[in-house]
Formats: sequence, structure tokens, C-alpha cells
Amino acid sequence: MRIGFHMSIYGSVDKAVDRALEIGCNTLQIFTRNPRGWRARPLRDEEVEAFIAKVERNDVRPVFSHMPYLSNLASPKDDIYAKSIETLIVELERCMCLKIPYLVTHLGSHLGYGAKFGLKRIVEAIDRAFSTSGEKVMLLLENTAGTRNSVGGSFKDIQYIIEHSAYSDKIGVCFDTCHAFAAGYDLRTEEAIEETIKGLEEAVGFGRVKLVHLNDSRGDLNSRIDRHEHIGLGRIGEKGFRSILRSRFASLPLILETPKNSLRSDLENLMRIKRLLG
Repeated sequence: MRIGFHMSIYGSVDKAVDRALEIGCNTLQIFTRNPRGWRARPLRDEEVEAFIAKVERNDVRPVFSHMPYLSNLASPKDDIYAKSIETLIVELERCMCLKIPYLVTHLGSHLGYGAKFGLKRIVEAIDRAFSTSGEKVMLLLENTAGTRNSVGGSFKDIQYIIEHSAYSDKIGVCFDTCHAFAAGYDLRTEEAIEETIKGLEEAVGFGRVKLVHLNDSRGDLNSRIDRHEHIGLGRIGEKGFRSILRSRFASLPLILETPKNSLRSDLENLMRIKRLLG
């Protein structure tokens, strides 16, 4: 089983691997740059070499990168949309440089222009990015919590993007448990989880799912509230996660994006997962 966390790259990108190994992870996710700004500092040759060497030497796999927060591939605002596409291109290239095979992206918000408008913008953005950067990295579309004006709360949204993109073979799925639960996909029992997996299978094919973001939810089922919680302390609960870890989801890499607070550390969340596994 591959379990890890989203790790800080503070100091140097390769430091994220050190931090993952310190708590016993064998996979990880990173931002390759400051996620709260548009500009990305160039990657230094020495940190790229160190990152690749540490990943390969310690069999940390697969590695995932995540798009920065500011990007909105569904935006009706032309300036933001153009910056978002450029950011996607840059991130695909940085992933290639670091030999990271997967890039996770949120789908963004149509800002009231309608889901159909947003979906078309996303397809166009993805196709423009892949036509520029090449196809060595797989882009993973992350399901959303179904918040107001967001795109991706339904598996059908993801299905539309994949079916309409000219690069569908380079698009996969990142399944976030908190987001799915908040959007109305129940994960509290084995039966409910199988029904959710069936929905994924019918919409996109379970084989396209390459990553699970394993997070509990502060919001209730179908609350449309995007608030992550520590494993077992939210509305999905320990019973739900015990069932998730017995399902087909457990065959996929698991990345935790649990809160950074004094309630519980990353290591304690990892130990909780292992305890639920028995």
C-alpha cells in the first residue's frame, strides 16, 4: 500500500522527500512552487538532481504535484483564464523536469456563467496546454465538493471533460473523499462505497482513477462544504474509513491532506490509518 501526505518544499524541492521519509511515507504530493502566487522561481539544477535521486533511491512512488491555488481553468475572466493556462503549461513542464508523472488540478469556478460554459473552458485550456507542453505527464482532474459555481462536483462533469478533450488518454482522476462526501457521494458504509465506485466506473472507468486524497469531512453528506478533517474525526468517521480501506480505493496511492493544527499531527493521522487497517 502506498500512503503519503502533501509535503512542504520549504528550503528546496528535495526536502519534501526527506520530510516524507521521516514519518514513514512511501509516496507524496507537492507544490513545485509557491501555490499562492502566479510567478514561479526557476528550479535549480542541484535541487532537481537531489529530488530525483532521493525519490529513486528510496522507492518513493508515485510522486504527485498539485496545481497552485490561483489558477481557474473555468474562469470567464480572460486575464485569469490566460494566466491559468500558462500556469498549467509551466507546471506540466516542471513535472517533466522533476520526473513527476502526475499533476493534480482543481477544475475551478464558472463564476455564475453556468456549468456548460465552465466545462468548455476547461476542455479548451487542457487541450491548449497539452498541445504546447507535450504529453509526458498525466493530468488528474480532482472532484470538487460541489460548492456554488464550482465545476467537478459530479462525476458527469469529469466524464464530459475526458470525452471532449483531444488528449483524453493523458487525463486521469484524483478522487477526494472529503469532496465526494460533501458533494453527495456517501462513503460511510461498504454498500455506499461500492455504489460510489460504481458511479465512477460508469462515468469514467475506475482504471482512470490514479490517486485518492484521503480526507475526512467537517461538512455533512451533500453539505457542499469543502472543509477537510483529520481521519475519523469528521462526518465520514472511522467506520467509513475502515470500509474505504477495505475497498478498491485502497489499491490506489493514498495522499492525506488533513489539517495542519495541534489536534493531530501527520504522523498521528498515518498511525490512525494503520490502526484502521488492522
